Amino acid sequence: MKHLIDSIQHVSWKLVLPPLNKDSFLLVVLLSFPFIIQAQETISLDKCLRLVHINYPLAKQTSLLTEQLGLDIDAIKKDRLPKLDLNGQATYQSEVTSLGGQLMNVTIDPPNKDQYRTTLDANQLIYHGGLIDASIKAKETKAAIGQQEVEISLYGLKNRVNHLYFSLLLLQENQDLLRAKESQLTARLEEVRAGVKYGTLLSSSADALEVELIKIQQRNTEFSLSKLDLLQQLSIMIGTDLQPQVVLQRPEVFPVSSDQTSKRPELLLFELQKSQVDLSSDLLERSKLPKISAFAQGGYGNPGLNMLDNTFNSFFMTGVKLNWNVFDWNKNRKERQSLQIDRSIVDSQKETFELNNGLELVNLQSEIDKMEELIRYDEQIIPRFEKIVKTAESQLKNGVITSSAYITEFTNLYEAKSNLALHKTQKLLNQIQYQITQGTYEKSSN
Repeated sequence: MKHLIDSIQHVSWKLVLPPLNKDSFLLVVLLSFPFIIQAQETISLDKCLRLVHINYPLAKQTSLLTEQLGLDIDAIKKDRLPKLDLNGQATYQSEVTSLGGQLMNVTIDPPNKDQYRTTLDANQLIYHGGLIDASIKAKETKAAIGQQEVEISLYGLKNRVNHLYFSLLLLQENQDLLRAKESQLTARLEEVRAGVKYGTLLSSSADALEVELIKIQQRNTEFSLSKLDLLQQLSIMIGTDLQPQVVLQRPEVFPVSSDQTSKRPELLLFELQKSQVDLSSDLLERSKLPKISAFAQGGYGNPGLNMLDNTFNSFFMTGVKLNWNVFDWNKNRKERQSLQIDRSIVDSQKETFELNNGLELVNLQSEIDKMEELIRYDEQIIPRFEKIVKTAESQLKNGVITSSAYITEFTNLYEAKSNLALHKTQKLLNQIQYQITQGTYEKSSN
């Protein structure tokens, strides 16, 4: 099989394909263009963050909360409209009012002990002390709090997406290093084979290099499978299918200006919660105000409004009524005092959040500083290893050292470059994580 593949690779394509004229060449290019585009598929961290904010199932709650708010406001506004109630009753009394005889030579029959009445009552609120408008504001604030809680949950997903993205980016960079390592070892293998062919080197030298190339292929397969697993996780989170050939763009970090304010959603939530406390207190104040309404009642019963007429009659009445709870045993005041405690609790939660957030920022900055130091050492180590490997290449070509010794030095160089890539990626991860935690992260790459 290997000889067959080698034979195919060395076939002259000029013998297989007929000569192409200009039109044919353009046709081939156009047909190949979709495959070229697919091979160059890229994605950025910002796009992943944007997609998870749109496609994550939790994001659907935002529109649901908006729809719910509209229904709640419509329901509250109905209090401004007249209320119609249909009432009916049938009663039997053990005793009724009686005049006990004749009055002015007129015999008055007592009312019946069984009485019947059906009424239609209409009530129209005239003055409510602004209670309806205050209730609408309270509902709007409650909905805003619910939506902000959704934003906080979605904001927390940035950390998960960030770690997944940079894990994939590190695998991608390691694969690039492996390809470079494979290319250089392949070149050394060709040189060693030439030396073996002419008897200047032992055949075992070529065998050691071939084993190392197989190890590289094994390592590359391991990276590919790990990348596939992480890509599947990222695809599920952002709701977009990512192909194994996708190329991840390396993000950039832009400096944050000193006057830039934090956009952490938790801070807005605390402000909304304090606003909710104020609105609830205002509602309690308005509930103490008098309420004036007009009413009308029409009905049919026995007796009607004339209690001395023991027949079924229709009747109606209309008027204005006042409702004012002038004494509630200080219930309203106690409730408002309780709300002030809620406000103090919100302030305490905000202080706790800012403290923990500050501690996390200190830890992240420490990690950034540590990575910068490690990178400084990596950049000093790599040039020295490159000199060692260059010398080892010459010695291997001249048979001074074995291929195993060369592989040892070359592997040291690769590990140093791998460490540099790791430290740079970790630094970038922590820098973006720092801005996300600080609430100052903006678009990082084009």
